[in-house]
Amino acid sequence: MESIRVFDSSGGGRPRVAATETPNADTVEGQIIEAIKQVYDPEIPVNLYDLGLIYSIDITERHAEIRMTLTSPACPEAGTLPRLVQGAAETVDAIDSANVELVWEPRWSKDMMCDEAQLELGLL
Repeated sequence: MESIRVFDSSGGGRPRVAATETPNADTVEGQIIEAIKQVYDPEIPVNLYDLGLIYSIDITERHAEIRMTLTSPACPEAGTLPRLVQGAAETVDAIDSANVELVWEPRWSKDMMCDEAQLELGLL
């Protein structure tokens, strides 16, 4: 299993936006969400979950199927971010394996970001 590489904007630019609270953080899905919230976009100081890039998390037995998108099909991290999400999900004790499917529908927009992240980035 690949270790999680957390993108951090320290050393310049805006500080990272604090993650929003996860409802039902005691559930396996909540634990996966908390793990994904440790992975930040390298260009936007917001974690991938609060950016609205995670479309679904389905759990069967000890396996997670995750559907996600990127802010743009031309994202230079397209080969990296899905692997980081997979690695994050696989850090959860109740999960043995995860598969991440990269999808483009619906197309991502800034409206998919949580309100806190939009507010912090000056989009609200």
